[in-house]
Amino acid sequence: MSGDQTMRAAQVREFGTWANVSIGEAPKLAPGAGEALIEVHAAPLNFVDLIVVAGKYQFLPKLPFTPGKGPAGVVREVGEGVTNVKPGDRVLAMAEIGGYAEYCVAPAAHCYPLPDTLSFVDAGAMSLVFDTSWFALRERARIAPGETVLVLGASGGVGEAAVQLAKAMGAKVLAGVSRPETHAAARAAGADEIIDLSRENINDSLRDQVFAVTGKRGADIVIDPLGGDYFDAALRALAWRGRLVVIGFAAGRIPSVKANYLLVKNIEVSGLQISDYRKRRPEQVAECYREIFDFYAAGKIRPPRVTTLPLGEASTGLRMIEERKAAGRVVLLPRG
Repeated sequence: MSGDQTMRAAQVREFGTWANVSIGEAPKLAPGAGEALIEVHAAPLNFVDLIVVAGKYQFLPKLPFTPGKGPAGVVREVGEGVTNVKPGDRVLAMAEIGGYAEYCVAPAAHCYPLPDTLSFVDAGAMSLVFDTSWFALRERARIAPGETVLVLGASGGVGEAAVQLAKAMGAKVLAGVSRPETHAAARAAGADEIIDLSRENINDSLRDQVFAVTGKRGADIVIDPLGGDYFDAALRALAWRGRLVVIGFAAGRIPSVKANYLLVKNIEVSGLQISDYRKRRPEQVAECYREIFDFYAAGKIRPPRVTTLPLGEASTGLRMIEERKAAGRVVLLPRG
């Protein structure tokens, strides 16, 4: 650990790849009004961090900066006007940047008290994927018990979280995955049926599979972190009055849709960018985490699989994520 005035932190001095992330000494932070200083014990690595490091995210930090969203740790200081957390509280801090460090400053309104039984590592692993999935299901898709939810990319972090939450919310869940070795994990997360995304002619084969397990009715909700051809195919697999929520384009191509198709089928396509909710609807994000933590306490959801790395291997972890070599979530241990 560093001295009283400095801390170890990952830093980006020039936008680029994971190789642009280096570890060095940085001034120790102090909380301003409405902020909390977090002693970071676990910092998740996210695919979106690669986008931020590349300089392609919608909110670009000023160089140099420390990446890292959603660290978990202990509140050590609070700024003027903070009443929702206090020094000593264990929290998940949904900071936009700064998590890959020994200390991080975050808006106190974005710090959420952790259940006593939830470890820092598991809390960090749940951040960004469970809140994204919650908003996709609850707020954008308006999920109701008994509906059928198709989750594309169900073996990914957001996808697996969406499977678990949809099941906890009372839905029938269809897990869209591409590799046979991921079927068991999707079932363990709560999937009722597996939809094979590796089949030929996905435009027809996805719909055929969904119709086969829904009595030709289709899916009420599709959660789509993939885009590309999978989006096009899933649109055809929606039930009457179905809702498709776009949350990413991991497949590469950003798709488009003809508005007349929405009209003819009485369907909706909406998008989700979770950072806006933290800024515009902080009370709703607090509600989100209350329900997520209640589900956890009740045993209805579980943290994802985790690979932990020391802070010094931040660039290695990001490379693992870029090359899709990570087993589950990757979490840095700044104090490990």
